[in-house]
Amino acid sequence: MKNICFYFQLHQPLRLKRYRFFDIGQDHYYFDDFQVEDRIRNTVEQAYLPANRTISEMIRSSNGKFKCAFSISGVVLEQLEQYAPEVIDSFKELAATGCVEFLAQPYAHSLSSVFDESEFKMQVEMHTAKIENLFGKKPTAFANAELIYSDEIGEVIYKMGYKTVLIEEAKHVMGWKSSNFVYTHSYQPKLKLLVRNVKLSEDIFLRFSSPSWSDFPLTAEKFIGWIAASPAEEEIFNIWMGYETFGQTQRFETGIFDFLKAIPYHSMENQIGFVTPTEAAKKSEPAAALQIPYPISWWGHEKDLSPWSGNDLQNEALSKLYSIGERVRLCQDKPLLHDWLEIQSADHFRYMSHKDAFGSNYETAYDAFMNYMNVLADFMERVDTQYPTTIDNEELNELLKTINNQAEEIEALEEKLKRRRKATLND
Repeated sequence: MKNICFYFQLHQPLRLKRYRFFDIGQDHYYFDDFQVEDRIRNTVEQAYLPANRTISEMIRSSNGKFKCAFSISGVVLEQLEQYAPEVIDSFKELAATGCVEFLAQPYAHSLSSVFDESEFKMQVEMHTAKIENLFGKKPTAFANAELIYSDEIGEVIYKMGYKTVLIEEAKHVMGWKSSNFVYTHSYQPKLKLLVRNVKLSEDIFLRFSSPSWSDFPLTAEKFIGWIAASPAEEEIFNIWMGYETFGQTQRFETGIFDFLKAIPYHSMENQIGFVTPTEAAKKSEPAAALQIPYPISWWGHEKDLSPWSGNDLQNEALSKLYSIGERVRLCQDKPLLHDWLEIQSADHFRYMSHKDAFGSNYETAYDAFMNYMNVLADFMERVDTQYPTTIDNEELNELLKTINNQAEEIEALEEKLKRRRKATLND
C-alpha cells in the first residue's frame, strides 16, 4: 500500500537589532524585540493557527486516518510561548489525537551538527526534553536543521538513540534511485533514512499558485493522482515544507487550505494511506543503503552547505562562533547561555550569503556580517570576563568542579547544622 508522510517545519529566528561597533562592551542585548514579535504574530495569524485548525479538521473528518509530523525548533517554541501561547495549546490538542509525531532537531536550528558535535548533542537533548515537556511525547525520529545530513552526522544521531532520519533527495547521492523507498545508513543498517520527494514538496510550497506552471492549477485530485499513478512498488512519499507555506508563502486566497483539506478524501478514494515517520520506517523494508560522505542539505541545486558556509564572511563568522563552544558550555550564566543558542541559528549565516540571502533584512551580505560580528565580539567579551582565555579549558573545568564541590559541601554542612539545632530545641 502506498503511504504519504507529511512533514511541516516551524522555525523563526530571533532577529538581531542594528548593533554597531560602539555598542560592544556597552549593550549586551542583541535582539530586535519589535521585529521578532511582529513577525511571529503575523506568521501565527496567517499560517500557524489556520493551518493547525485545518490539520485538526483533516484528522477528524478522516476518523484519525490522516497523520503528519512536525519539526519545531526550540527557538520558535520560546517565541510562541511568549507571544502566542494559543499556538502551543493548539499543538497540544493535535498531540492528543495521536495522529501527529514531533521530530527531534538541534534546539537552536543551528549548524552545530557540522561544526561542534558536543554542542549538537547537547542541543538535541535540550530540544527533546522541551518537546516532551510541552506535548508529552518524546521524539524518536529526527530531522536536522536545513535537512543537513552525512554518514558521520547519521552515526551521531543513531548513537543518540534515534532510528529514523529525514534527508534530502540530492541527485548526486540518489543517482537512479527513487526517493519513494526507505533506505538505511551506509554502515549503521538499523538507522532508517526517509528521503524527501523534492518535486511533490515543491509543487505545493513553490509552484501551487504560479499561473505560468504547466500543471496550474494544482488540485488535491490531481496531486493524489500523480502518487496513485507511480510504480506499484513505490511505497512512501515524503513531503516536507515550511509550515508558513499555508497562509504566507501561498496566501489564503490561492485556495491552499481547501487544497490541503481535500487531500485525505482523494487519498482514501485511491487506497493511499498516511503514516508518521516512525511508522513509515517500521512498515517498509529498506531498499538499499545510501552513502553520503559529505554533508547535504535541502537548499538549491547543489544541495550542499554553501547557503550557510559558501563564502569567506560566513566561514569567518562560523569559525569565531564555534571556537568558544567548549568554554561557553562550562558556563552557568543563564542569560549568556540563552544568547549563545540564539546567535547560533542558521539564518544569521544565510543572511551573509552572496548567492541567496533568503529572508534577510540587510542591504548586503557584508552588512549582515558586520552586524553579526559586532554582536559576537560583545558576546566573546562576556565569555572572557567570566572565563578568561588565559586559563585553558581543562584547568577551568577543574576549577569549576572544585567550586561546585565546595558548594555541595557547604550545603551538606548547613543541612547538618539545621538538624543539630532542631535536635537541641527538642531536647
